[in-house]
Amino acid sequence: MQPEPLEGIELVVFDKDGTLIDFQAMWGSWVRTLAEDLTRSTGFEVTGLLFDLLGVDRTTGLVHSHGLLAATPMARIREVVVEAVASAGLDRATAEAAVAAAWRAPDPVELAHPLTDLPVLFDALEARGITITIATSDNREPTERTLAALGITDRVAALVCADDGLRVKPAPDGVLHLGALVGISPDRTAVVGDSPVDLAMGHAAGVRRVIGVLTGVGDRASLASADVVLESVADLIAR
Repeated sequence: MQPEPLEGIELVVFDKDGTLIDFQAMWGSWVRTLAEDLTRSTGFEVTGLLFDLLGVDRTTGLVHSHGLLAATPMARIREVVVEAVASAGLDRATAEAAVAAAWRAPDPVELAHPLTDLPVLFDALEARGITITIATSDNREPTERTLAALGITDRVAALVCADDGLRVKPAPDGVLHLGALVGISPDRTAVVGDSPVDLAMGHAAGVRRVIGVLTGVGDRASLASADVVLESVADLIAR
């Protein structure tokens, strides 16, 4: 019997992609499109190289839970892609130029498909006296655009994003920073995420409860370190 997920919780720190919005809709075709554009522009076949490097299944396009694409800031992914293209036979400057020409981040509004009715979820949590925050590996500008398009900006008390200058997941910095901003300690905090990196962040921060959800890159095996595993964030209020 799993514990009631939000018992004793006053602050929830949500991951974004794969937890609140559909990960595959946002990122599923991104690596393939990038690889195709780079192959055309460089004359080197880099598709298989990029899929393996970023942890994406070559056949299905699904992202592996421990792969780089699952929870790595875009700036770091771009650095890794430049290194991979250079290793295929280009000098560094040419590789950087090729990646810059092909680099197109996913549209944070058009491709943001919520995994449940987020205003309803957040309103229900607020009715229980729970403060809502988000810690994401995405950058701040696209994250803020996504939240605005989904109509939940005013329901989120604070954000931590990959370009905010804090150590990124799995470091605990984001969770601890959010708790300090809203004045709620880790022992009254829950972290909710779809990847092992999200769970590791929560454990490192010493939060009261770490909750995995099966809507993103993780499965029950890869989320085994969670205190609770739910099918979806919708189950936070549907129990």
